[in-house]
Amino acid sequence: MWFRGSPSLRATALGVALGIGLLAAGCGTASAKAPSPTKASTASAVTASVRIGHATVKGKSMQVLTNAQGMTLYWETTDTPTTSHCTGSCASLWPPLLTSHSSLASPAGLTKPWAVVKDGNGNQVSYDGHLLYTYSGDTAPGQAAGEGLFGKWTVATPSMVSTLSSSSSSGSGSGSSGGGW
Repeated sequence: MWFRGSPSLRATALGVALGIGLLAAGCGTASAKAPSPTKASTASAVTASVRIGHATVKGKSMQVLTNAQGMTLYWETTDTPTTSHCTGSCASLWPPLLTSHSSLASPAGLTKPWAVVKDGNGNQVSYDGHLLYTYSGDTAPGQAAGEGLFGKWTVATPSMVSTLSSSSSSGSGSGSSGGGW
């Protein structure tokens, strides 16, 4: 027998071994000649999940930033470049764009600076000093139902110019407790 111990320990060890094997198989590449990942190629792979797409924003088709699934990305106007005001229950409605990497390379076509900010949500991706989120109310690519909500959520665009007017307001409240989302 390859492992001595109680039957439950053997079952646990077998489960762990199978899980590691499946994880390794799922993370592998189809080509045996693939280069080993470097910091630069890993960062490029991460940022490749942020793309330029199109969404209908307030009835108008426009270029927006999207995640890997094509869902529109947003930023919140009360965030600072290093602090998210949308954590806890707010983050369940506005899921932050997170990464397990500590640095990023710029995706093709996007020239403003990228960063990974460790905040209350984890390692959150920012573009041009704006922390990025999706909106749970968007159910398919091309939607931007979160635009302008509570007078502080705006669609992330390649230029990162806010589409909110200074007079728009459809909610109130803010703070790290997640109010006003």
